[in-house]
Amino acid sequence: MRQFYTFALGCAVCLGSQLMAQSTAPPPCSAPEASQLDFWVGTWDVSWDTTGGFTITTGTNTIQRTHGGCVIHESFSMDGETPFAGESWSVYNPPLGIWQQTWVDNSGGYLVLTGGMKGDTMELVTAVRPLNDTLTVKQRMIFYDITSDRFTWDWQNSNDSGKTWKQAWRINYQRRE
Repeated sequence: MRQFYTFALGCAVCLGSQLMAQSTAPPPCSAPEASQLDFWVGTWDVSWDTTGGFTITTGTNTIQRTHGGCVIHESFSMDGETPFAGESWSVYNPPLGIWQQTWVDNSGGYLVLTGGMKGDTMELVTAVRPLNDTLTVKQRMIFYDITSDRFTWDWQNSNDSGKTWKQAWRINYQRRE
């Protein structure tokens, strides 16, 4: 019986120290950088310049904080003859000091992007190797000219490891009332 009491006391001490550690630990997603994408949260009407050759020029993007506020979830859809829809999940990774985003869409697209704020601009980058090509292409999206009711989003490509960038398309965001 004495062993049981020693075991029970040990468990109580262990549980108590875990609870104390939890109460003094910072809450998840409490790093200041974890709020860098807050400007994006909301429902947006989107339109884009046809620099990328798109004939579809309007859509909707709805962004929400989920999973206890730690995840930014995007739901994007484009209007037109050939509807396009995609979703992304973004999280700030404090140990790495970067944002990480995973994108999937109805064309089978899958991208993993990383990055963060550079001054007043949010930049997320990925490297892809197009099918039947040995050249790795860097791609990036840039959020800039950010205000409470609008911002601009560019998608760019680089064939020289990011030394120069070529505009693929630009999306203009207007917050839906």
